[in-house]
Amino acid sequence: MHVLAELTAGAARYRLRRATAGDLPAIVELIAADQLGATRDGGPLTPYERAFAAIDADPAHLLLVATSEPGDVVGTMQLTFIPGLARRGSLRAQIEAVRVHEDHRGHGLGAAIFSWAIDEARRRGCSLVQLTTDKKRPDAHRFYARLGFVDSHEGFKLHF
Repeated sequence: MHVLAELTAGAARYRLRRATAGDLPAIVELIAADQLGATRDGGPLTPYERAFAAIDADPAHLLLVATSEPGDVVGTMQLTFIPGLARRGSLRAQIEAVRVHEDHRGHGLGAAIFSWAIDEARRRGCSLVQLTTDKKRPDAHRFYARLGFVDSHEGFKLHF
């Protein structure tokens, strides 16, 4: 497995790499452990396996995991590169599904993962990095603001 970055958060060291199919159970567990994910995620892996295959096959997507020693998955993020005509045809990076295991929060791992993702977006020529966050996540909102993200838009969703 190719390590994209060695991250330091507090006294701990982590590795950031592309997720593999073998990481899927741990990723789903992280997503389902979230306050909102607990109501909508978990269960059989089949739908996640289909989604993982599509994400992994598309070079515009990076599904990342952060691992601790001895290799346990303790964080995840999806980073997607979106071409568009707005902003003079610029590329933008979209960050989704960020999760850090509760035992590893508060020490800088999330900030280190974001720092790598922002640097990768710059390296790929993106004009901006964007994300959405549920209005029920005030702690996440404060975290994103500390990283320099600005609450600049109102979002809408249509669920099926």
